[in-house]
Amino acid sequence: MASIGLYEAFIAFFCLFTFYFFFHTKPFCCLLIQKTHKSYPWNWPVLGMLPGVLLRLHHIYDYSVEVLECSNLTFQFKGPWFAGMDTLVTVDSANIHYMLTSNFSNYIKGPEFHEIFEVFGDGIVNSDSDLWRNLRKLSQATFNHQGFQNFSTFTTRSKLTDGLVPLLNHFAEEEMVVDLQDVFQRFMFDTTYIFLTGSDPRSLSIEMPEAEFAKAFDDIGEAVVYRHIAPRFLWNLQKWIGIGTEKNMMEANATLDRVCTKFISSKREEIRSQGITRSQGDCKDLLTYHIKLDTNKYELLNPEDDKFLRDYAVGIMAAGRDSTAATLTWFFWILSENPNVLTKILQEMNTNLPKKGNGQDKSSYMNKLVYLHAALSESLRLYPPIPFERKSPIKPDVLPSGHKVKSNTNIMIFIYALGRMKAIWGEDAIDFKPERWISETGELKHEPSFKFLSFMAGPRTCLGKNLAMNLMKTVIVEILQNYEIRVISGQKIEPKPGLILQMKHGLKATIAKKCSSLD
Repeated sequence: MASIGLYEAFIAFFCLFTFYFFFHTKPFCCLLIQKTHKSYPWNWPVLGMLPGVLLRLHHIYDYSVEVLECSNLTFQFKGPWFAGMDTLVTVDSANIHYMLTSNFSNYIKGPEFHEIFEVFGDGIVNSDSDLWRNLRKLSQATFNHQGFQNFSTFTTRSKLTDGLVPLLNHFAEEEMVVDLQDVFQRFMFDTTYIFLTGSDPRSLSIEMPEAEFAKAFDDIGEAVVYRHIAPRFLWNLQKWIGIGTEKNMMEANATLDRVCTKFISSKREEIRSQGITRSQGDCKDLLTYHIKLDTNKYELLNPEDDKFLRDYAVGIMAAGRDSTAATLTWFFWILSENPNVLTKILQEMNTNLPKKGNGQDKSSYMNKLVYLHAALSESLRLYPPIPFERKSPIKPDVLPSGHKVKSNTNIMIFIYALGRMKAIWGEDAIDFKPERWISETGELKHEPSFKFLSFMAGPRTCLGKNLAMNLMKTVIVEILQNYEIRVISGQKIEPKPGLILQMKHGLKATIAKKCSSLD
């Protein structure tokens, strides 16, 4: 890596010295807060608004709601001088629709996004233009493949009955306090790993073993967040020296490479040993589907290249494990805070689901659970698993809000704040009301994706939306039919700043078995 210049070294030292002051000198912090005008962070010489954001980092999500409501839905963040951190933050629905749909071709992830998220390689998370179109086309074919749909349904049911249910029974019998967030992360890690490779890592067990592959994603998440709040030269310096979060990032990346190399090699050998042809007709797991890819349909994709498979696998594991687990965690906490909603869900289940024993496939009945779907959508509105999205224009443009943007401008859509804007959702925007998703005739109401962005919008709308919703409803129904979740009172519930909206301290609860289904 090129040597760091004298100017950059001086600025790095100045930033570190200032950060030390902010976090260790109370009078200075108080002065900083007093100088803040209303809700906006103070724009300091050299350091811009970054110090004020760092001081509020522990409650950055709620702070973003406050700032955006006071700035007519769009706010210009000024970063440190010459750091390239200036960012236009918006939750304006017109801007979102314009960038993600009507002028989609001009708003891409961009080179800076690719640099920050470099660990995801050239997978669909980072890709743009023709490569993205190839990957999108492949993903669409994969998720629509009947073999994979059957396999994913079977996997979810098997992991429930053979993994989650026995574990919850054990917790109930031992009267243990458990972290539901950890349980859901393990359940989704195993389930997604099976979707991908066809094998079960069995991280969901009584022993609760540490999975190095899962831990690597946690370390990467922390490092990527750091790259969002620190000047580029600072984290590049740490990367060059090999210290701090950048050292953790490199070690985690090496773990991903090693684990992916192992299961890709094993899958290739399995396919060779079984003499399976190039046809995808009998494919089940995603890795097999991609190894047997018909390259005539996807000219930019190379299934012979292990890096192509590695980048795809990393993206699938990150999306499948964390986002769904986070949603389930927030949902069960919300139910504990809204017992009237829980009662309505149980009544709906009691009316529409078969009352025979555990283990019965209830997937064909899920569409009848309108109120459950509405409650889950409302949870996603208030606690979206992906709290923000980044975009960057290729060419200069003017947004519908009137804001001018230059080429490569950093634009952030704060999805968390979007779901709480009174200008968009009404005066009761912060209230949990599943009824807002149900029409007068008792059917589900559709909300435009640029207003409800949990599954993105436009050409990049999440292809796994239906799979994720059905999986979550299956897990929720299984738990609510057979267990009573008692969330421990008095614990501090707050989101952890990160790529995924996780609970900072987890969700502690006890499990009690119900005497009969649907009590």
